[in-house]
Amino acid sequence: MEILAVAAGTAGGVVALTAEGEGAAGLTINLFWVLVSAINFLILLAIVWTFAFKPLAKTLDDRKAAIEQGLKDAEQARRDRESAEAERVAALSEARREANEILARAQKVAQESRDADIAATRDELERMRVRAAAEIDAEKTRAIADLRGEVADLALAAAGRVVGETMSDERQRRLVQEFLATSGSSGDRGA
Repeated sequence: MEILAVAAGTAGGVVALTAEGEGAAGLTINLFWVLVSAINFLILLAIVWTFAFKPLAKTLDDRKAAIEQGLKDAEQARRDRESAEAERVAALSEARREANEILARAQKVAQESRDADIAATRDELERMRVRAAAEIDAEKTRAIADLRGEVADLALAAAGRVVGETMSDERQRRLVQEFLATSGSSGDRGA
């Protein structure tokens, strides 16, 4: 209110100066209208500042903050990407190491399995060889016994023809046993 009173007082003085100076020719400055224009300009500046510059300044500040946040996020993303790359390289190295360990264990197990199979095969072959040798010896003994029996029968038949006697079963058995006993003991000496 004091401003209006000052403005009214000043305006009254300006009006008085204007009335005195109407008779003077040339450029005159009306102080009242200068003050009114200045006040109008200040009011307009206050209105523009309140409704235009403040929101604009707020928008600019928000945009500045968003840009700064974007730069911070970009920097964080770069650091995250670098750390992710380092983690990827570490994980890849770890996976390669584990793969090599698994491969080494698999090769070791395969070699052990192969060695066990070879040993089992050798054992089986040895058992088969021993069994075959035993079967051969048994067959050889049986063949020799059969041969001896046939030789004894042939010898008895030849002896019966030479002697011209008929051999009884009892006598044939006794002669065969004696022959086998003598041929077995002479065969043992020859062997």
